[in-house]
Amino acid sequence: MWLSKRIQSVRPSGVRKIFDLARAVKNPVDLSLGEPDFDIPDEIKEEGIAWIRKGFNKYTPSGGIPELREKLLRYLRGRGISCEDVILTPGVTGGLLLALLVTLNPGDEIVIPDPYFVLYEYQVLLLGGKPVFFDTYPDFTLKEEPLRTALTDRTRVILINSPNNPTGNVYSRQELEMVARVARENNLLVFSDDIYHAFTYEGDEYRLYLGQFCEHCLTLGGFSKDWAMTGWRLGYVAGPKEIIDSMVTMQQYVFSSVNSVAQKAALFALDYDTTALIDVYRKKRDLIYNGLKDKYNVAKPKGAYYIFPEVPGGDGDAFVEEALRRNLFMIPGSVFSSKKSHVRISFAASESALVKGIEILRTMV
Repeated sequence: MWLSKRIQSVRPSGVRKIFDLARAVKNPVDLSLGEPDFDIPDEIKEEGIAWIRKGFNKYTPSGGIPELREKLLRYLRGRGISCEDVILTPGVTGGLLLALLVTLNPGDEIVIPDPYFVLYEYQVLLLGGKPVFFDTYPDFTLKEEPLRTALTDRTRVILINSPNNPTGNVYSRQELEMVARVARENNLLVFSDDIYHAFTYEGDEYRLYLGQFCEHCLTLGGFSKDWAMTGWRLGYVAGPKEIIDSMVTMQQYVFSSVNSVAQKAALFALDYDTTALIDVYRKKRDLIYNGLKDKYNVAKPKGAYYIFPEVPGGDGDAFVEEALRRNLFMIPGSVFSSKKSHVRISFAASESALVKGIEILRTMV
């Protein structure tokens, strides 16, 4: 009676449903979480603590502190990304919401590759837009014909996430150039969610940004993955000045401003090299892929910290429930896709947990 039509159209996250089921399992092998298993490096924590003690605990400007905005612009332009301005946001989640608020009209369509991060669909729906998905199975690559087929005269945005959650795939130069070309030909805006960009394992040819090839692009990133600052909720969006200015105005009425101390710590973090931490994840990727490849139909992830195998029988929902009965916790692929043939496994876990998980998964074939 009291609820809006907006919330009535949203179903609870499938991830939460599985978490509820997992609560009944005592000490499961947890390969579900989408956050690094390492803590924020001590030097970054100490930087934040120092600014707390200095009293930097008040509201900040709605767009973020100027020194961090300026440093981020240099950081992104130094990587070849086309951007005129940048805004600090409460995570990439907040950045995407602001971007949609200032670019999306009711009925507008946003084209998204399937599989996709679940949040994309519902943020678009909540704002009266229409998410339109195009299939990337079985190898999770971007193909031009399905992308073009998904476009209509209501299409406004193409949203790309690379490295991809949930598949772990990283799009090639040819794929990114194709998306940029299609967007340019159809006068479309591109959103590029690059939050996992540091987690790439196959060489420089996969360390590319869509913003390097597309001038009308919003690049979304943050500090949650590279530096494990998940709870500090700090992201950014970079792109054309007109859009960023509008997002700053919108942020005044949506979030007001973002975490003050996190911004000062982020200034320090941009100079902190996490290569050694990322190398550990490459070894974990190899461990789980080699442990599953002879039993499952599975693509080797090139980035992020997820692997997305196809399950026997093609029912990932039932497979996850059976895995829980065997003390293994992961997420069904149907949470991220119109199909339910796969499961998402996170290798952001201890090596011992991965070994146990692999053992259980091998017994389930």
